[in-house]
Amino acid sequence: MRFRRTAAALAALALSTTACADAGRPKTALDWTDCGDGFECAKLGVPLDHGKPEGERIQISVVRLPASGDRIGSILVNPGGPGGSGVEYARSARSVLSAAVRARFDVVGFDPRGVGGSSPVRCLSSSELDAYTGLDGSPDSPAEIAALEEGSRRFAEGCQARSGKLLPHVGTADAARDMDLLRAALGDKGLTYLGKSYGTQLGAVYADLFPGRVRALVLDGAVDPSLSPLELNATQAHGFEVALDAFLEDCFTVEDCPFDGSVKSARAEIAELLRAADRKPLANGTGDSRQIGEAWTTLGLITPLYDHQSWPVLRQALDAALKGDGTTLLRMADLLIDRREDGAYSNQTEANMAVNCIDGHFPRSSSALARAARDAAVDAPLFGSSVMWSSLPCTYWPVKGTSKQKIDAPGAAPIVVVGTERDPATPYEWSKALAEQLSSGVLVGFDGDGHTAYLTGSSCVDRLVDDYLIKLAVPEDGAHCPKIG
Repeated sequence: MRFRRTAAALAALALSTTACADAGRPKTALDWTDCGDGFECAKLGVPLDHGKPEGERIQISVVRLPASGDRIGSILVNPGGPGGSGVEYARSARSVLSAAVRARFDVVGFDPRGVGGSSPVRCLSSSELDAYTGLDGSPDSPAEIAALEEGSRRFAEGCQARSGKLLPHVGTADAARDMDLLRAALGDKGLTYLGKSYGTQLGAVYADLFPGRVRALVLDGAVDPSLSPLELNATQAHGFEVALDAFLEDCFTVEDCPFDGSVKSARAEIAELLRAADRKPLANGTGDSRQIGEAWTTLGLITPLYDHQSWPVLRQALDAALKGDGTTLLRMADLLIDRREDGAYSNQTEANMAVNCIDGHFPRSSSALARAARDAAVDAPLFGSSVMWSSLPCTYWPVKGTSKQKIDAPGAAPIVVVGTERDPATPYEWSKALAEQLSSGVLVGFDGDGHTAYLTGSSCVDRLVDDYLIKLAVPEDGAHCPKIG
């Protein structure tokens, strides 16, 4: 099979091999061009409104790394977010997928609609995003609540002013339909896919819409689609608390730990650090004018919890912050929100909000969110309030969100869901729940830390995933991979 050799042959075969499955659907050829380092790039035209397939079209950015060996087909990848660039993720294919998988599949990444190079949602200038991100995300005074309300309202109004036509059409179901058009254009009869974090939701929605077109889906670090947005917020906040405790327990085993005593006393010191940053910003050595208050400090604390290999950096950052210097925490926060050294942002923050706001129903008053924040803070005292308040722009969103629907993908081939037990962003219980909801879901658990499991150090997870993707060898449901080290 040599679809990757010539664009003309690829397009022709894509149309012929999917003629039956995709009858009546618009057919789109991909015109591949070299874009460096062994990659090829293309644009895929898709309907702005899938309900009007012959209407206005938008362009989806696509990149691929051709298979290095005996090719099976294509594997699509998505890093999550929502708002993460699938193009940039695929550009890291050599660390995203094993050599064995890259030998057998063209690695294909795409920016979902509204993201990066695919008709990006835009809402605020870089300076406005700085101001919004710096708003106190756990307000404890009427003035702080009013400032957060005004900033969130401006965010929603900015999105409507700059991207109003696109906002109704950036939901996960729209992106899943784009993904099926891409599958057809690539000439693959069935979809092979690796989705991480929010990418698991995209994969699950795809399977529910097109169960007969599933070849092999790996959903790593799953989102539970049955939960409401506020339930997701509360559970995620709890996940960050669990991850912080794991970090602190490890911290006491190394010499450069900035804390003495116990996990409980260390948590008290971190809580006081956040309160102190709320009263007086930490020192900022980056050279920009941002005030490192509680919001930036919290983001900087959360970021290294995503990857246990970043725990040494978090120890250093906390040591400096406890002495009044928040520079390293600020740099960590910038990594999370994709703010570059020159102060420019990708559109990750804006796309994230746009997709989340349309993918679910949110309260239409800040008072309802305030109650939810207070409840979340009981279970997650350090992160509950800020995670809950982060959804406030959706209260003012100009487009009505969609209702949650049951996702079970009846008739789909086996789908592998991978969950990490101390994942800070997508708690393990979400992976268990998604595997149970999918009619063909198969759960693989990992006794580990950090966000997602595949290619993060567990040879057990890597072997199970690779065998499934390449050989369609389905793991035993409930398979469990031991802790590393």
